[in-house]
Amino acid sequence: MQVHERIRALSLLSGGLDSQLAVCVLRDQGVDVHGVVFTSPFFTVAPARRAAAQLGIPLHEVNFLGDIVELLNAPKHGFGKCMNPCIDCHARMFRRAGEMLSEQGYHFLCTGEVLNERPMSQNRQSLDVVANESGYADYIVRPLSAKLLPPTLAEREGWVDRERLLGLQGRGRKMQFQLAEQYGLKEYPSPAGGCRLTEPNFCRRLEDLKAHEGLRGERSLVLLRYGRHFRLGEKTKLIVGRHERDNAVIEGTAELYDLVLKMEDVPGPTGLLPITARPEEVELAARICARYSDCEPHDAVAVRVRSAREIRRLHVCPIESGAIEPLRL
Repeated sequence: MQVHERIRALSLLSGGLDSQLAVCVLRDQGVDVHGVVFTSPFFTVAPARRAAAQLGIPLHEVNFLGDIVELLNAPKHGFGKCMNPCIDCHARMFRRAGEMLSEQGYHFLCTGEVLNERPMSQNRQSLDVVANESGYADYIVRPLSAKLLPPTLAEREGWVDRERLLGLQGRGRKMQFQLAEQYGLKEYPSPAGGCRLTEPNFCRRLEDLKAHEGLRGERSLVLLRYGRHFRLGEKTKLIVGRHERDNAVIEGTAELYDLVLKMEDVPGPTGLLPITARPEEVELAARICARYSDCEPHDAVAVRVRSAREIRRLHVCPIESGAIEPLRL
């Protein structure tokens, strides 16, 4: 008796509803689908992990930091409304996923993209550019909109039945919600995205970092997500915790010769400065930290400044509210 090889697909899994539905549509045809998510400080993998658990599929987590930093420095197709190089990013993800095909025995790639659902990255021209620049165009199946797109290798080879794929398009979600109920999908995030490169406030910090210190080192990118940020000098940025979690992250990620600022006698935030900060910048940072402490507006307060070299104490009054805003990022 002839034993037929089971068809295996690798699905780009963001964790959103569309990406989960793409998996379900292919599994209806007996395809063995695994997921892959690309990790960086700009995108949380938690939804993908939850989706993989809900779907009961294995999930590969691939470090994407070097790729996205390269694209942020020189995006061939430019940015969206913020610092989101969506077209270049999607093409690179497909390239990285494509490299896993032969390495791990997958037949083709799939994604939950829906034609014209996102005006920049999911119009027909963008989908074609992404596929072609990935180097794996003929291996990419988009099950939710496949009937509106040219047949791919998987369809021509009979690995999937094109007639059982879908022809969704546009921003409406009614059909997706119906399919979610049909497939018993109970948990999925809102369709807002989840990529911090589409958030204006986050991107202001990122643009500042790129202009001053540069986009190098994972720690500086991770810290963009925490605390309040203030530009004190060309190479001096202060990060001030907003709550206990921020304070713990800031102190826990401090490097050997960083300056860590903490209030001595009243509850208050933790601050972080580079060791290269000038004395007047350190004093300004202490005054900013005092501004967010529990001390009275005109009272002097002790701020401890710690590094591997020394511990010193500054007695400062909180900075005035009007003086702090021009420094905030």
